[in-house]
Amino acid sequence: MRILLVGAGGVGDAIAKIAARRSFFETIIVSDYDIARAERTIAWIEAKHGPQGDRFVAAQIDASDAAVVERVAREHRATHVMNAVEPKFVMPIFRGAIAAGADYMDMAMSLSVPHPSQPYELTGVKLGDEQFAVAEEWEKAGRLALVGMGVEPGLSDVFARYAVDHLFREVDELGTRDGANLVVRDDEGNEIFAPSFSIWTTIEECLNPPVIWEKGRGWFTTPPFSEPEVFDFPEGIGPVECVNVEHEEVLLMPRWLEAKRVTFKYGLGDEFIGTLKTLNQLGLDKTEPIRVRSKSGPVEVAPRDVVAAGLPDPATLGPRMTGKTCAGLWVTGTGVDGQPRAVYLYHVSDNEWTMAEYESQCVVWQTALNPVIALELLATGAWSGAGVLGPEAFDAQPFLDLMARPEAEGGYGQAWGLEERSPVVA
Repeated sequence: MRILLVGAGGVGDAIAKIAARRSFFETIIVSDYDIARAERTIAWIEAKHGPQGDRFVAAQIDASDAAVVERVAREHRATHVMNAVEPKFVMPIFRGAIAAGADYMDMAMSLSVPHPSQPYELTGVKLGDEQFAVAEEWEKAGRLALVGMGVEPGLSDVFARYAVDHLFREVDELGTRDGANLVVRDDEGNEIFAPSFSIWTTIEECLNPPVIWEKGRGWFTTPPFSEPEVFDFPEGIGPVECVNVEHEEVLLMPRWLEAKRVTFKYGLGDEFIGTLKTLNQLGLDKTEPIRVRSKSGPVEVAPRDVVAAGLPDPATLGPRMTGKTCAGLWVTGTGVDGQPRAVYLYHVSDNEWTMAEYESQCVVWQTALNPVIALELLATGAWSGAGVLGPEAFDAQPFLDLMARPEAEGGYGQAWGLEERSPVVA
């Protein structure tokens, strides 16, 4: 397996660092628009693990150009293209991969476009629609595009497949629930607003109309931050208010799994929601370039890119961050014994541990873990397929077994949890 890793930012950097401990691949080509970032990642790996030979090589790439992605993939004889950049680059990387005859994996799918007249009731272009529209092309080529294989989406979808296969006879709701108790502080120790993931992606997810799926109704939308609920997260995180957010799980799970309802709710907090609303009111969430004056004359810039440039790089937040993040799936319905059942399947990532082991903050590290596991399953043949497929299309057991098995026994040493919750009986 020869992997072209597109992007050496926070998540791409963590993917390479996690993979450095594994032996399932021949070469990872760490590529970035700024090749210096790719070289820094490889330098860290060699300082930590010793000389790597040609196991890791750096390359420059323009992720916005499918032809460039194809060229770099062909030059390095890539068998797999791993997309670790902003969702706005999904389609050129996706197209470049199949043009190069390579398989593809991403952690976020092609972007949505709200319904032009009823954005808070009806879907427009949904997340992933552009990719699923060409699924037949990938099938005919015998190539696999495994989409949404991060943590959320990704691990949450693996949990969903496991729950449907092993824990429930009938599912009422597959509800992804994400929460954390992370705090970021400045040099003086004051708590600051600093999103732990790409603000570009965060704005996209949180200000777009959230999507819900219901059996008999299909996909529909609601206003942002709708249906608030307090969800109790494990391992000391505690209760966090969660709200509906647009996310890939809702677009993926119903394609392969039987459930009456599919939702995604994210624990944002009042300050975060207030900041996002202000960005929206000021038009700073927009992606269309606007003309602004500069010393060198008028320039065009996207307001969202200005916001991103003004905030700390999430990859650099680790030393200033404390706490844990939890990704998981709340499932309700009828258990295999015929009785009402509710469970929460989850994985917790502790920033102190990820920084000590990988010098990666916990949110990006947790996101990076899952595509590496998936790549290993593809390399060993435990997972296989062709077309455009989500994580739900594959047996969850090999993934969860490899994830939890101790490193000394060939696994990743990352335990996942299953908590029984009190079912709500009507």
